[in-house]
Amino acid sequence: MLSASLYERGEALALVAAEAERARAGTGRLVLLRGATGTGRTALLEAATEQAEAHGMRVLRVRCSPRRGASDAHLPVIEQLLAPVRKLTVPAQRWPPPDANDVPADVQPAARLWRLLCAYAAEAPVLVAVDDVQLADESSRCWLIEAARRVDRLPILLLVTERSQYDVEPPSAGLVHTLSPTLVRTHTLAPLSLDAATELVRSAVGDAPEYSQRWVADCVRAGAGNPLLLRALLEDLNATTGAPAELPQTCAALYPGAYPAAVSWWLDCAGAATAEAARVFAVLEELPQGPDVELFTETTGADPCRVRGWLTAMTRLGLLRDDADGRPRYAHPLLRDAVLTGWPAADRQAAHRAAAEAMLRRGDPTETVAGQLLRSGPVDEVWATDALLDAATGAVRDDRRDDAVVLLRRALAEPMSAGRRAEVLTELGSLEFAAVRSSTGIPRLTEAMRLQGLPQYRVQAAVALGTALARRGEARAAVTLLRNLDGQLTDHPDLLHTVQTASALLSDHDQTIREEIYRWLRDTAEHSPQALGPAGRALLVRYEATAGLTSADAAMKQVRALLAEPAGPLAEPFLLGTAAAVAQWADELDEAERLTDRGLTGQRPTLLHPMHEALLNVRADIAAARGDYGSLLTEPESWRRGEGAGGGDGFRGEESSAEPAPGANTGTGPTNADAHILLALVETGRLDEAGRLADAFDLREAHDSWELNRFLYARGMVRAASGDPAGALGDFLECGRRQSARDVLSPVVTPWRAAAAQCRLDLGHPREALALAEEELRLARVWNTPRLVGRSLRVLGTATGARHGLDLTDEAVRVLREASVETELIPALIARGHQLLASGERTRARKSLREATERAERLGAVRLRTAAEEALREGGARRTATTLTASERRIAQLAAAGRTNTEIAELLHVARRTVETHLTSAYRKLGIRRRGELTVALGRGPEAGLRAGPP
Repeated sequence: MLSASLYERGEALALVAAEAERARAGTGRLVLLRGATGTGRTALLEAATEQAEAHGMRVLRVRCSPRRGASDAHLPVIEQLLAPVRKLTVPAQRWPPPDANDVPADVQPAARLWRLLCAYAAEAPVLVAVDDVQLADESSRCWLIEAARRVDRLPILLLVTERSQYDVEPPSAGLVHTLSPTLVRTHTLAPLSLDAATELVRSAVGDAPEYSQRWVADCVRAGAGNPLLLRALLEDLNATTGAPAELPQTCAALYPGAYPAAVSWWLDCAGAATAEAARVFAVLEELPQGPDVELFTETTGADPCRVRGWLTAMTRLGLLRDDADGRPRYAHPLLRDAVLTGWPAADRQAAHRAAAEAMLRRGDPTETVAGQLLRSGPVDEVWATDALLDAATGAVRDDRRDDAVVLLRRALAEPMSAGRRAEVLTELGSLEFAAVRSSTGIPRLTEAMRLQGLPQYRVQAAVALGTALARRGEARAAVTLLRNLDGQLTDHPDLLHTVQTASALLSDHDQTIREEIYRWLRDTAEHSPQALGPAGRALLVRYEATAGLTSADAAMKQVRALLAEPAGPLAEPFLLGTAAAVAQWADELDEAERLTDRGLTGQRPTLLHPMHEALLNVRADIAAARGDYGSLLTEPESWRRGEGAGGGDGFRGEESSAEPAPGANTGTGPTNADAHILLALVETGRLDEAGRLADAFDLREAHDSWELNRFLYARGMVRAASGDPAGALGDFLECGRRQSARDVLSPVVTPWRAAAAQCRLDLGHPREALALAEEELRLARVWNTPRLVGRSLRVLGTATGARHGLDLTDEAVRVLREASVETELIPALIARGHQLLASGERTRARKSLREATERAERLGAVRLRTAAEEALREGGARRTATTLTASERRIAQLAAAGRTNTEIAELLHVARRTVETHLTSAYRKLGIRRRGELTVALGRGPEAGLRAGPP
């Protein structure tokens, strides 16, 4: 097998052989073998000398090096070359060469050495082999040039190799630039062709099938047609046992490391400027869009013409190759990694900094500038701070919170004022805490609080830290933290009001502290109401609403007046969030939605803030009040942001397996979002999923909060719908006990009495049910909204029974129909239908139940629709022809054709949950229970439905 360095070198060997024969005949010449680093100049020189020796020529060899070129000796390379000759006894010359005795030997060393060579050549032809002449000292180079002018009449062949490669720094003049072309034969060694490189790899690894064509092609690309690199790569690959499935992407996977060492040597030969340019180019390949030639030129700071020329030369050599977009890149990732291997970290960071500065100067997006700064060391410049923080803002805007955390951490290494640092620490701590709901971000928030600066930054950090502590169940520590700021804010009443309001909100996580805080709020409002500020007084309105002490009209009048008062930027979110909650309870849903949107728009979602989560909760409450179960189940991120445990994407499987989302059962307890998801699952008939989610939380470890109480109510609804009235009653009564202990008596938050009354009836305890229903109606009339009053009338009518009970239910239907409260009107219609059936008024009963069925169908309330249909059947309704809606038929046909729910959703551009709802409705109308029955059912013509039978 040929040496790797001698592939495709036959022409060069033939040239040297011809010139050697000519020299043996007495006519010498200079033969110059040029080529880039690693193209095999030295190997070719060795092969040529062996060939010359085989033909009777004597060989003198020398390999130049920078150290030898820097020697103090005169003509050090030539002295080394002719050292073997001095040891020989040179006989008297039979034919002194012309001009050999022109100059006395003791006058010029150059002449002495020339005479010595001539005398040596008089005995036999000589091959003078000089390797890497570009490294020789200037005097030795001049001696060789002068010798080249004289050997045409001597049996001496001068065979010289010279590195010839385009570098960023302009090279010195070559050896032969002053010689006549007739005195020199020059041959340039090109990189190996693709076929030759492939043959070289194949000859090394054989034809084993595990070495795929792609694997061989990758080796060829990584070797760049350079015999040196290819030989080193194959050496590393052959050192391992067994063929790797793929060529490694990094040098860390190679052993013993001949390949990266060869690349490093190639860089060293190119010089410092070229080596730096090669490494900078490798760094810029990390950019998403790939290396940018203009940016590369600016980053290196070198002559743009030389840089562009270098790129062209490296592409021709095979070290670079154009990608699909025409941009040059390293031929293989392994080659790029080898270029970077061994580069000092400080130098690499400096390159990233230079790239960042170049990007900034030409106006690149701050995101790309920041990408370079993340890889550089501290810049200690304000422009770097601005770029990193601007990029972090963009990451937050695009919901890339992990990226924002990285950028903010890096920004802290740059200079900034105390106030700005406090803001950054607050946002970073908030993001870190929210990412895993742990103590990760708390040290950041603590540091932000301790920084000297404007008090609003300290308050902002304190609110975030208090929120984090409260969410960990440390409500008392949170409130104490905020209270300790009171003495520092005496000259800033707006900030003081903000701290007081935040304390009140965070106290909701602990019943005892809540009592203390609201007692103080009520006392302060009684003696000096202005000391609270609008947000604090709004909290008292909220308290009175939940305690059953005010009406909806009075509460909304107070809230609207408070909204008209000026509020500071830190206090405004508290005011808007509280007002939105009261408006939602008052069934002013449009106004509540406007306030919620306004509050969330003014919030930075990355900052821990008690009102941000409160606003998201109000948004969920609004969706539930409207019966928008689809958004609660399929788009929770629009109002929930993934906070808390459970919910989210866990309810989007093909068969809706509803596995609890990550975070469930973590000990932090369920959230309001989880409660709404449970209720939505119940209403849409997905009881199995609801049961699994309800059981995913260990409530013994949950922190005390109103959200836990809401979840208890929701779990009770799951159990009631699943036929477990006793279990449901336990949940409702526990919810009521906890709520009452917090002075939350009104059914405006959780109508636990109404639900418990129904369970009492189901368990055969009408007297207890009646007491609960009467108290519910009394409190509902205090708040006096159609939703609460209508629901309470319906429950009381059911508990009362007989004609009076029917009258109460009729009133409930009228109140709810006039107010268009669909979610409560449907159960009221069903309750009236049952009572009418009991009283023998079957026609009126069927009319009421049929209306309930239609309304439930439009709302997607599967549970209520099923209940209405069952009551209709009990009242004598029979099946008849009912037509599927266009959407139901289209979806059913696609399902019958074998499409999955996800495929149907993508095809029709609808939510997967919409597909499930329509399929469920189609099953019911068609009178089938399984997907496999669709084909037959759709072919029957008229679909099954409900029509009233004879009275």
